[in-house]
Amino acid sequence: MTESAENPRSLVDELRWKKFPVLDDGFVCLVDVMGDDSSVVQAARVSYGEGTKRVSDDRTLIRYLLRHRHTTPFEMAEIKLLVRVPMDCWRQWVRHRMANINEYSTRYSLAIDASQTTSPDEWRTQSTNNRQGSAGYMPAEQGEQLTAAERELQVKSRELYQARIEQGVAREQARKDLPLSTYTEAYWKMDLHNLLHFLALRMDSHAQLEIREYATTIGEQIVKPLFPVVWEAFMDYRFYGSSLSRLETAVIQRMMKAAAARGMAPPFGEELFLEVQEEAWRPLTRSRERDECADKLKLLGILKQS
Repeated sequence: MTESAENPRSLVDELRWKKFPVLDDGFVCLVDVMGDDSSVVQAARVSYGEGTKRVSDDRTLIRYLLRHRHTTPFEMAEIKLLVRVPMDCWRQWVRHRMANINEYSTRYSLAIDASQTTSPDEWRTQSTNNRQGSAGYMPAEQGEQLTAAERELQVKSRELYQARIEQGVAREQARKDLPLSTYTEAYWKMDLHNLLHFLALRMDSHAQLEIREYATTIGEQIVKPLFPVVWEAFMDYRFYGSSLSRLETAVIQRMMKAAAARGMAPPFGEELFLEVQEEAWRPLTRSRERDECADKLKLLGILKQS
């Protein structure tokens, strides 16, 4: 492990095995880390010896690398975590395949006697414009009923599992009716480049709330203190950054040209945007690409906020 002023051994020792709670019974904790900010710089400057550049130059280089999507220097640092997470959330987690994983085995050991519970005020409604998302919360009275039914199901499924075990049913078969809310634990090791990609997707507001809480905890409590310069660049250029496609750039150019000819100043109304929109969007009643373009223009102050 590389030691530096930005990432001294004492910081790693302080973070290692510290359990940061997530949800009602989950956690994430650092097991080990290889590298720090200087490891990224060292990989990028493979021909330079240590100490040949100033710290300010290191920050500039890291920001350049991340801004221009150079990936391999960030692959030279790794983080190993221990996580405790509900199985339904874990199914989304393991879709990020560029990791080394060793999960708690319910074939070998008894299933963890804990399930994620939902408070009455935490039940979310299905989004009407996003098939995989939620929007808003259920009424309190309905939430009380849902929580009570959840509790009853979890208790019964655990009792059924325990009864099978006591009757001698194989663990690998006894587990099959446990709910997806059951917690599992796993070691999860990933290089910094792929970890940042995971965080960019799973900290995003469009990600499911539960995995978003895990990702935010990993990012804020572990990655940020261990890689402060990388984290700063990641937040500036990746998480809070935005890019424009060729089509979006063309829409802006046409909008500015039309506005200049009419003596108009931004922010412009939606009617001008619809007038100069991409031709492929025009016949569509609903277009996610058009909506995303409009959202970017509103963020830039080019379009009026609705």
